[in-house]
Amino acid sequence: MFFLTNKIEFPKVTEASYDGLLAIGGDLGPERLLHAYNSGIFPWFEDEEPILWWSPDPRFVIFPDELKVSKSMKQLFKKDKFKVTKNKDFRSVITNCSEAYREGQKGTWITENMIEAYIKLHELGYAISVEVWEDKTLVGGLYGVDVGNGVFCGESMFTKVSNASKYGFIEFVKHSNYKLIDCQLHTNHLESLGGKHISRKAFLQFL
Repeated sequence: MFFLTNKIEFPKVTEASYDGLLAIGGDLGPERLLHAYNSGIFPWFEDEEPILWWSPDPRFVIFPDELKVSKSMKQLFKKDKFKVTKNKDFRSVITNCSEAYREGQKGTWITENMIEAYIKLHELGYAISVEVWEDKTLVGGLYGVDVGNGVFCGESMFTKVSNASKYGFIEFVKHSNYKLIDCQLHTNHLESLGGKHISRKAFLQFL
């Protein structure tokens, strides 16, 4: 296992463990985070754990031109069920994501340090939020990192009303110019939207 120092560097992603764990330690400063994302690496750890860095193989992604929209979701769009905005309230989105219940998880991996780190990335123009509103109430949203080269790395989403986050995600993808949405790891929810596995090598070629 590779233990990070103050130097902004990571080992080769091919040195990651079978489940994708690559390194431990370091910090969540903008320079390290951006270097990580551009190298196919992301942080993921729970509160009271050291910072853990991952680069799984295969990688779960969505190609925007393969996005699947169910009939029921199409009906919601016809009704203009929700209003979707971008970068209107990043702090509220990431805070709600940190408080969302995740089946099988005891706590949240979006710690206070993570929240402040990604708010800093947002202020620098790299982290993006999508807000979903019902009337004037925030009912869903998502956030992630734009690493350039047409790649968006999705981090987390939340919903307080059925289908709100899915609605926002579909709207965001349909009206973006991204060629690849990085979902990092498989979920049934993202698979229903067209997510699929590609090799880490193929993913790195997009970066």
